[in-house]
Amino acid sequence: MINDNRKYDTSELRRKERGDSYQRRLAFLQKLFISLLVCAVVVGLVFIGILIGSKKAGTSESSQNLGGIPLLDGSIEAPTTTEPYTVTEYLEDSDLALNMWGPLTPAENPVPYEHVPVRGIYVGPASNLEECFTLAENSEINTFVIDLKEAEGVLFDTTNELALATSTVSGYYNLGEVVEQCHAHGIRVIGRIVCFKDPNLAAAHPELSIRDSAGNTLFFNSEGGRAFLDPYNPDNWEYLIELAEEAIGRGVDEIQFDYIRFPTGGTTTGNEPYFGMEGTIPEKAEAINRFVRTARVRIQDTLGIPMSADVFGIILTSEYDGRNLGQDWMTIGLAGEDSVCPMIYPSHYALGTMIGGITFDKPDLYPYDIMVAVLSQGSSAWYQEGYCTVRPYVQAFTAYYLGDGNYLEYDYEAINAQIRAIQDLRLDEYILWNASVIYPEGNYGGNED
Repeated sequence: MINDNRKYDTSELRRKERGDSYQRRLAFLQKLFISLLVCAVVVGLVFIGILIGSKKAGTSESSQNLGGIPLLDGSIEAPTTTEPYTVTEYLEDSDLALNMWGPLTPAENPVPYEHVPVRGIYVGPASNLEECFTLAENSEINTFVIDLKEAEGVLFDTTNELALATSTVSGYYNLGEVVEQCHAHGIRVIGRIVCFKDPNLAAAHPELSIRDSAGNTLFFNSEGGRAFLDPYNPDNWEYLIELAEEAIGRGVDEIQFDYIRFPTGGTTTGNEPYFGMEGTIPEKAEAINRFVRTARVRIQDTLGIPMSADVFGIILTSEYDGRNLGQDWMTIGLAGEDSVCPMIYPSHYALGTMIGGITFDKPDLYPYDIMVAVLSQGSSAWYQEGYCTVRPYVQAFTAYYLGDGNYLEYDYEAINAQIRAIQDLRLDEYILWNASVIYPEGNYGGNED
């Protein structure tokens, strides 16, 4: 109701009404414009989806467990030919990294190297070689991964002074002879080096170990209650790189660094690791990446020998785990190495694990599905310019320890199913892992079988 004691200017009232009408029309036009814009975006996405779907024609059919996880459209593929490669730096050091390690010195005259697509098997300390040669002759296998160094020490006949001084050399085999034997069978040799998990060296040289703020060596519950080398310490990097250089001198075709990570779990004393004053230490992932880059300069850039890095499969689906381990999936493949090898073993996922919105009640029962789900979850990484070849490790062992009903017999079909999954993600390389070095007969061609 209008208050009679208040006088209104009717012309002003009409102007106000016209203004209100104008504002209402303007609001309507704004809403209409936004609605049309949203519709255009939706239509565009649908059209893109149709194009991507058409490119998937011919891929093997995924099982019903895979639900809505998309396969890649094939625009990014692993190299399939042997071409010369030279490295461009894709990572920059933070100020903290520069303060700790200084700038990364590039190779004076980088040597181009050849990328050879790998279809390999792990053979431990050169075990069961004759059986493995027979397998390779009748399959797609073209590469053996041989242990140069494990957590307990060096396995080949090294002359490295630090290794010999810490009594961690077993001299299990003559590396030069093994490489010559493999080459005679047309097999490339990748030398695997376990890096920062080295309790013997850490015990013998506390200054190289992870310590607390008082300088005491720490022991980690999840690492067998043993010490761990400090990934921030460049003296540890030097030791590992020197072993690699020695192996290359014996004819090894590629170097593969494993356990390039920080320890998991708490310490036996409850004390926290101390790497320096707060605010002065780079992130864990930067330490790991800087080691990989440093090794790459010395090995790949200087000697023309490709280098690869093994990582936990969990980092493709969990940034939290990646940060704790120091393995950042989005950046570790940008360190310039030839390839990165995620260990995606279905048996390593807990019962009821959810990946990409799908719950896997017993992950070990789904070798194809798990491989596709994990790689799909992490696929955005290798769409980045400069990301290296992705070469997954494949489970080739039966996880009896999971208990009845929770594991699958990993025969040839189960192993090859994982290879099919890798190929369906438009990747082309793999390495089979069985610590016992016993592999079923078969072609291991994935979809090519």
